Amino acid sequence: MYFPRPKMLSPIVHPTKCCDVHETEVYQVPHIHPTHTTVHHHKLFEHVHTCPNTVSHVSNVAHQHINCCPGPMPYLGGGPGMAPGMMAPGMAPEMGMLSPGMAPGMGMMCQRPYSY
Repeated sequence: MYFPRPKMLSPIVHPTKCCDVHETEVYQVPHIHPTHTTVHHHKLFEHVHTCPNTVSHVSNVAHQHINCCPGPMPYLGGGPGMAPGMMAPGMAPEMGMLSPGMAPGMGMMCQRPYSY
């Protein structure tokens, strides 16, 4: 089998296809951005006021002598001319602390209390 040779025609030329190749070369450019930090120290004085309190206690004492005996009370002076420890007339211990004209059991009504 025999094939005849094809006939050659003139070539058709297409537009040129452009291909790009990118090459990167790295350059470092230093940029300096200076910063400054200021630290502020604050001192706070807290003045704490206290009010200490003291407490005083005062006690009042009163004495009351109630005369349930007839006649003046000998330990209260007994009247003019009487000294402490002296007894009024008729108040001698051997007489049972009775005033003249008094018998046991008489005159036991209490007089108004003496306060000082």
